[in-house]
Amino acid sequence: MARVTVEDCEDKVDNRFELVLLAARRARQISAGAPITVERDNDKNPVVALREIADDAIQPEDIREAILYGLQKHVEVDEPEEDDISLLLAEQKLTENNQDMTADNLSKVAMEVKADVARAEAVFANEDDDE
Repeated sequence: MARVTVEDCEDKVDNRFELVLLAARRARQISAGAPITVERDNDKNPVVALREIADDAIQPEDIREAILYGLQKHVEVDEPEEDDISLLLAEQKLTENNQDMTADNLSKVAMEVKADVARAEAVFANEDDDE
């Protein structure tokens, strides 16, 4: 039963080792609750995964990306932009000083924070030049 399914997949995925990796990953996804795109026909998850690959119900490239994502050790995290940080610091400063959170106050304090940061960067740059 599964042998015929593997032979059906050979034209979709050239390398049998890669086919095993893709089918195993897809079988784990199915076990975790991913929707099945073909009839189950009382087959186990690995056979269903192979049938999905053979029938083009699932793209091997999508499974490859899931495998690579799972193997990554470092995932990029979006860092807040400088303006966002300035606004957050300005909001915190307004809260500490018990001032109203108006657009004007927020804008003024954000400009002050940016100026403070620029002065601090200049001081650190001068210290680096002196060394």
